[in-house]
Amino acid sequence: MTKDDQTQAIEIPLFPLRTVLFPGGTLPLRIFEPRYVDMIRWCMREGKGFGVVLLREGSDVLDAKDPDSKAKVAQIYDVGTQAHIIDFDQADNGLLGIVAQGGEKFSVIETEVARDGLMRARVRLLSEPAQPLSERYDPMVSVLRDLLAHPLIQELNPQVDFNEDRSVSHRVADLLPIAPEAKQWLLEMSAPEARLTELQAIIKQLAD
Repeated sequence: MTKDDQTQAIEIPLFPLRTVLFPGGTLPLRIFEPRYVDMIRWCMREGKGFGVVLLREGSDVLDAKDPDSKAKVAQIYDVGTQAHIIDFDQADNGLLGIVAQGGEKFSVIETEVARDGLMRARVRLLSEPAQPLSERYDPMVSVLRDLLAHPLIQELNPQVDFNEDRSVSHRVADLLPIAPEAKQWLLEMSAPEARLTELQAIIKQLAD
């Protein structure tokens, strides 16, 4: 590991889910498990975020009927996104509702699981260069504007800079109706241009 990698390494709690969060994306969650309620309270108290990672195998919910379930570590993908809490509410049914927004991407260096089943990780933040968006992606921008016009998407109010290739690529990948594994593949790409090229092909397949 280089000195630069070491300076970027941070420790965060992880929330494995069957969804992919992209930088600038919005993720509403209803939380009921004590370990995640405690995690959210810790994040809010300390002013810190948590990591959203895609589940490869297993579940994000502990089985109360299985005394050994805490020992069954969920299998996760190695690249995820920091999530920062931007809103919260306590529902009448006891569920904790939050809205999180995607921050920087990260790669997992190592993980550990606490006694309550909460996974924590040391991660390395990943930088992704951004460039002005080329006019050849105007058709994709039109698709994105149509997606953003949907009332349910408007409620989430995801962030997008239509002049930046990285932002547009993240938002299109975020909102297209494709499998979580496909979204994960797009998230892991380090170059917006490569992501945009793949998104063009995906959009064409969906349109056919």
